[in-house]
Amino acid sequence: MSEALKPVRIWDLPTRLFHWALALSVVASIASAKIGGAAMVWHFRLGYLALGLILFRLVWGLVGGHWSRFSTFVASPVTVWRYLRTDGGAGAQRLDIGHNPLGAWSVLAMLALLAFQVATGLVADDEIANLGPLNRLVSSETALLATSWHRGVGEKVLIGLLVLHVAAIAYHRFRKGHDLVRPMWTGDKTLPANTPASADGWPHRLKALVIAGAAAAVVAWIIRLGT
Repeated sequence: MSEALKPVRIWDLPTRLFHWALALSVVASIASAKIGGAAMVWHFRLGYLALGLILFRLVWGLVGGHWSRFSTFVASPVTVWRYLRTDGGAGAQRLDIGHNPLGAWSVLAMLALLAFQVATGLVADDEIANLGPLNRLVSSETALLATSWHRGVGEKVLIGLLVLHVAAIAYHRFRKGHDLVRPMWTGDKTLPANTPASADGWPHRLKALVIAGAAAAVVAWIIRLGT
């Protein structure tokens, strides 16, 4: 007899808000950098937003909903290999309830790259009109290296990861029949009834709000260091 299926809360509201806010901030920051000029004011603001979101996610990865915690989705290389070898099928033992093993590592790679991209932006100097708030804390040589990465390789790698991310979503949707977008919008997946759900009540959301406020305070402190 097949297992009874029901909607199970996988992605809590804070995780979903983080995901969409980060996606919009990254796309908008790339666009504002390409426009340049007065749009650079928004480029900096979006960078600060991305920094706050990353700080929030790092903490939320420890105390967030069950499937948002790093401990539940960061897999070993052996597990990733087993998932790839079985093509995510039955032999993969439902490794795709939250992030699948390969997707989990792509999430970590994206967060790491974004963190480094923001860090280089904080100390960057384009030698024209834009200066990162922490530029005065580093040598001119370090600032120029950071600027070169931020405007060159870093931006290209970031765009490449975004394209791969969208391609992976399309692959799962049209090749494997797995809709990854809807669960990140609604929070729920149709799964066996005994699947553990993520906490997503108002106490849980209040905790997320406190963490977000703390992250915003850290970002404000970093900005003040440059004044």
